[in-house]
Amino acid sequence: MAKHKILSLKIRDTSMLLAVYMPFVEHGGIFVPTKEHYQLGEEVLLSLTLPEEQEEIIEVGGRVAWISPLGVSGRRIPGIGVHFHHESQNICDRIETLLAGKLDRGTVTYTL
Repeated sequence: MAKHKILSLKIRDTSMLLAVYMPFVEHGGIFVPTKEHYQLGEEVLLSLTLPEEQEEIIEVGGRVAWISPLGVSGRRIPGIGVHFHHESQNICDRIETLLAGKLDRGTVTYTL
C-alpha cells in the first residue's frame, strides 16, 4: 500500500476556517496552502486543528481534488483542495457548526 503524504493545518479562527472550507463537495473538504507538489487523486492524511479546539488535533483522510500550483495568477495562493473521505462526515458537521450562519454570505475564500 502506498504511503500517504501528511499535511498539517492549524486554523486559528472562524474567518480562516471560512476561507479554507469547501462545503460544495460531498463530505466536505479543506484548502491547504502548500508549495509541495501533489497529484489529483493522491491520498493524503491531514492533521487539522480547528478554532476553539486548539488543544485537539483531528486526523482526517482525503484525496487531492484540485490544485492551485506555484505561480497561480490573481490573488490565489498555492495549495491543494483535500476532499474528505466519507468516513469524515463528523468532521464536516463540526466545521459547519463552527461556521453556522456564515456559509452563504459570499465571503472571499481560497477555494473555487
